[in-house]
This record gives sequence, structure tokens and C-alpha cells, in this order.
Amino acid sequence: MKFWDSSALVPLLVAEPDSPRRAETLRADPVLVVWWGTAVECESALQRRLREGALTNEAARQARAHLATLAAAWHEVMPSAALRTLAVRLLRTHPLRAADALQLAAALSLAPSAGAPTFLTADLRLADAAEIEGLRVLR
Repeated sequence: MKFWDSSALVPLLVAEPDSPRRAETLRADPVLVVWWGTAVECESALQRRLREGALTNEAARQARAHLATLAAAWHEVMPSAALRTLAVRLLRTHPLRAADALQLAAALSLAPSAGAPTFLTADLRLADAAEIEGLRVLR
């Protein structure tokens, strides 16, 4: 099982140097597990690229359509009090932003029931924290 952080998903939506490798990872294992807020984080990434002029409106439309296709099939880890508590602990333990702590907490919440997932991320701080927390990380 692979847990996809938003930073690992965005290269599936827009052309980036990491896009071919992420697409191959998805082809090899098409089951996506994500945090409940992932779609919001992906839209934020698209909006930032639009503001910076790195993405056209048409490319953003296509990215959203692809995101909707992915979202129709992915499995979401829903928010809960236990997840929030874990995210707070992660913030106290690692130099993470709030959304990253929630992403990592969501991945860690899968471990007891399904075995530790492989954690996909392009964020170096988040990858380091995930490894310290015992997850196998695909950077």
C-alpha cells in the first residue's frame, strides 16, 4: 500500500521533472491512499502555479479533470480526534507545517490495521519525519 502526499500527487497533474517517475509508480500500483485534505492541497498548488504564471488556465482545467479522475478512485483517510492528536504530537516532534503533520498522521494511522504503508512525498522535511516515524519513504 502506498500513501500519496500531495507533493507526490501534483506531478501527476502538471508537468514536472518528477512526473514520469510518479506516473510509473502509479502504473505499478494504481491504489492511491490519501489524506482527506489532499484535494484542497492540490488545488492550492495549482492556484500558486497560476498566480506565478507557470500554468495556463487550460492546463489548470486539465489538471483538475485528472485530479477528479484520481479522486474518484482513491481511498481517503478521514479526519478524526485521534488523527488530530497524532498530528499535534508530530508537530511537537518534527519541524513540520500543520498540513504536513496531518498528512503524516493520516499515513501513520493506517499502520496498525494494514501494515505500514510506503509514504510518497517530494517534501524533504516530511520525508525525514516519516522515516523517523518508521515508514518506508519513496522520495
